[in-house]
Amino acid sequence: MTLSDRRADPILHRIAGHETAVRRFGSGARPLLALHCSLAHGGAWAGLAQLLPQVTVTAPDLPGHGQSAPPGSDLHGLATAIAAELAAEIGGGAPVDLIGHSFGGTVALRLALERPDLVRSLTLAEPVLFAAAKGTQAFAENFTAHERVTDLGAQDIDAAAVLFHRAWGGGIPFAALPERQRRYMADRMYLVFNLNPILMEDAAGMLAPDRLEALQIPVLLAEGSESPAIVPAILDTLAARIQGARRIRVVGAGHMLPLTHPEQIARAMQDLLAGG
Repeated sequence: MTLSDRRADPILHRIAGHETAVRRFGSGARPLLALHCSLAHGGAWAGLAQLLPQVTVTAPDLPGHGQSAPPGSDLHGLATAIAAELAAEIGGGAPVDLIGHSFGGTVALRLALERPDLVRSLTLAEPVLFAAAKGTQAFAENFTAHERVTDLGAQDIDAAAVLFHRAWGGGIPFAALPERQRRYMADRMYLVFNLNPILMEDAAGMLAPDRLEALQIPVLLAEGSESPAIVPAILDTLAARIQGARRIRVVGAGHMLPLTHPEQIARAMQDLLAGG
């Protein structure tokens, strides 16, 4: 695999044995690997990339998303393997900056924990590692809501997509989205259900004792003020266990803050990159 094409159009590569579409944004000297949220694709990072002129953003379509091939049974493990191979490629032997949003944030965290040699700095925008909030009222409420979406998905995938988007979308009603986007999201709801063991139960062991405490890189945790209550509960745990983690709360933003409020994310990342 050689990522020689710098266009924002997705280019197919064989990465970790998987057909993966990869997009490139910018031409800065510093490589940044960007991992999108569930039901999105790598193009989601175009706006943020414009605000970080010192970086070249590499943004894969994660398995089953965009133009990448569907995953097997372990979406999260495959996504992490793809991210690791990409980081090694674009870093050329040196660690790279890493950002992940939502599902992509949990992949980014897992990569930083499993392959710390590949990661120079870590930005997590609303990572949905729900297990980090176990024991809180927010977790109980989210668990009930997520169970409802999962159960509904077995009967009516379109209705499940409506509920999922209501909780985690950008505030635009599902019915107001273009039909093509609604179909794209509904057809990929199975990817959301695939992640339940990782996100709800921490099957990858990211929350194991002393694991988060071992991170020795600059870490930025970002959340929106209008996001679901489970998000600050997750970040409370991460902030308490990751030494020196910085945290920002973007007023007026919801879960899709890297897309809706890229200026605030970029501003915080500039400080992180300067110190990393």
